[in-house]
Amino acid sequence: MEELDRRIASLLAQDGRLSYTDLGRATGLSTSAVHQRVRRLEERGVIRGYRAVIDHEAAGVPLTALVSVTPFDPSAPDDIPDRLRGLTAIESCFSVAGDENYVLKVRVGGPGELEVLLGEIRAAAAVTTRTTVVLSTPWEDRTPLAE
Repeated sequence: MEELDRRIASLLAQDGRLSYTDLGRATGLSTSAVHQRVRRLEERGVIRGYRAVIDHEAAGVPLTALVSVTPFDPSAPDDIPDRLRGLTAIESCFSVAGDENYVLKVRVGGPGELEVLLGEIRAAAAVTTRTTVVLSTPWEDRTPLAE
């Protein structure tokens, strides 16, 4: 990816509402040149969408946990992500190397909701779980693009 495209993607990752004019000022490009580059980044799938940044505490889901899952039967088909897709408290599902097969990032209202969710995960996917509760988040969602 060209350096200017990397810069544009980085700026939009920080603030998806930047106008083409503001992007042009920040990169030294004309508004139309920035528009074309953004369109190409979207077409190539570098920019996959734009979204709001949610304050999870204000939204009523202040507790974040990482849930590692391992199937009861390692020889069973690996359909864990499909089985868990309907559980909306699961924000992300990562396939990992190591002792576990997947790590789930979940957000819930409190310990009681986490306990219920863990039961739902175990029942839906026939897995064992190991849970780590996040105490604080010094930073999150960094975009590793050069500026």
